[in-house]
Amino acid sequence: MVVIKNVGKAFYLKSRPKAYKARDAAYSVGGNKGFVLASLPRAYPKTAQQKKVTEVAKACGIHKGISKSALQTAMAECVKARM
Repeated sequence: MVVIKNVGKAFYLKSRPKAYKARDAAYSVGGNKGFVLASLPRAYPKTAQQKKVTEVAKACGIHKGISKSALQTAMAECVKARM
Protein backbone atom coordinates (compact mmCIF):
# COMPACT_ATOMS: atom_id res chain seq x y z
CA MET A 1 0.00 0.00 0.00
CA VAL A 2 1.31 3.42 -0.96
CA VAL A 3 0.77 6.28 1.47
CA ILE A 4 0.55 9.70 -0.08
CA LYS A 5 1.32 12.56 2.30
CA ASN A 6 0.54 16.22 1.80
CA VAL A 7 -1.76 15.95 -1.23
CA GLY A 8 -2.69 19.61 -0.89
CA LYS A 9 -6.03 21.35 -1.05
CA ALA A 10 -6.66 20.66 -4.73
CA PHE A 11 -6.82 16.84 -4.40
CA TYR A 12 -8.19 14.22 -2.03
CA LEU A 13 -8.02 10.45 -1.68
CA LYS A 14 -11.22 8.70 -2.71
CA SER A 15 -11.85 5.04 -1.91
CA ARG A 16 -12.98 2.80 -4.72
CA PRO A 17 -16.25 0.83 -4.63
CA LYS A 18 -16.22 -2.27 -2.44
CA ALA A 19 -17.38 -5.72 -3.56
CA TYR A 20 -20.85 -6.71 -2.41
CA LYS A 21 -22.87 -9.90 -2.26
CA ALA A 22 -26.64 -10.20 -2.16
CA ARG A 23 -28.16 -12.64 0.32
CA ASP A 24 -29.43 -14.93 -2.44
CA ALA A 25 -26.36 -14.64 -4.71
CA ALA A 26 -23.75 -17.38 -5.13
CA TYR A 27 -20.74 -15.04 -5.25
CA SER A 28 -19.84 -11.39 -4.75
CA VAL A 29 -19.74 -8.91 -7.61
CA GLY A 30 -18.16 -5.56 -8.35
CA GLY A 31 -15.54 -3.75 -6.36
CA ASN A 32 -11.99 -2.63 -6.86
CA LYS A 33 -9.03 -2.51 -4.51
CA GLY A 34 -7.13 0.64 -3.68
CA PHE A 35 -7.72 4.37 -3.75
CA VAL A 36 -8.05 7.07 -6.38
CA LEU A 37 -6.43 10.48 -6.24
CA ALA A 38 -9.29 12.78 -7.30
CA SER A 39 -9.32 16.52 -7.88
CA LEU A 40 -11.78 18.73 -6.03
CA PRO A 41 -14.49 20.39 -8.12
CA ARG A 42 -13.70 23.96 -9.12
CA ALA A 43 -15.87 26.88 -8.13
CA TYR A 44 -18.21 27.99 -10.91
CA PRO A 45 -18.96 31.69 -11.42
CA LYS A 46 -22.26 32.89 -9.94
CA THR A 47 -25.08 34.06 -12.17
CA ALA A 48 -26.50 37.57 -11.86
CA GLN A 49 -29.52 36.25 -9.94
CA GLN A 50 -27.29 34.33 -7.48
CA LYS A 51 -25.18 37.47 -6.91
CA LYS A 52 -28.29 39.53 -6.17
CA VAL A 53 -29.66 36.96 -3.70
CA THR A 54 -26.27 36.83 -1.93
CA GLU A 55 -26.14 40.62 -1.60
CA VAL A 56 -29.72 40.82 -0.29
CA ALA A 57 -29.10 38.01 2.22
CA LYS A 58 -26.00 39.80 3.53
CA ALA A 59 -27.81 43.13 3.80
CA CYS A 60 -30.74 41.53 5.64
CA GLY A 61 -28.51 39.60 8.06
CA ILE A 62 -29.48 36.14 6.84
CA HIS A 63 -26.75 33.59 7.58
CA LYS A 64 -26.23 29.91 8.27
CA GLY A 65 -27.65 28.92 11.67
CA ILE A 66 -30.19 31.74 11.89
CA SER A 67 -33.31 30.92 13.92
CA LYS A 68 -36.53 30.17 12.08
CA SER A 69 -38.38 33.13 13.58
CA ALA A 70 -35.55 35.55 12.67
CA LEU A 71 -35.46 34.15 9.12
CA GLN A 72 -39.22 34.54 8.71
CA THR A 73 -39.06 38.13 9.97
CA ALA A 74 -36.13 38.97 7.65
CA MET A 75 -37.86 37.37 4.66
CA ALA A 76 -41.12 39.26 5.25
CA GLU A 77 -39.69 42.68 6.10
CA CYS A 78 -36.29 43.00 4.41
CA VAL A 79 -35.98 40.56 1.50
CA LYS A 80 -39.46 41.23 0.14
CA ALA A 81 -38.70 44.97 -0.19
CA ARG A 82 -35.21 44.50 -1.75
CA MET A 83 -36.08 41.88 -4.34
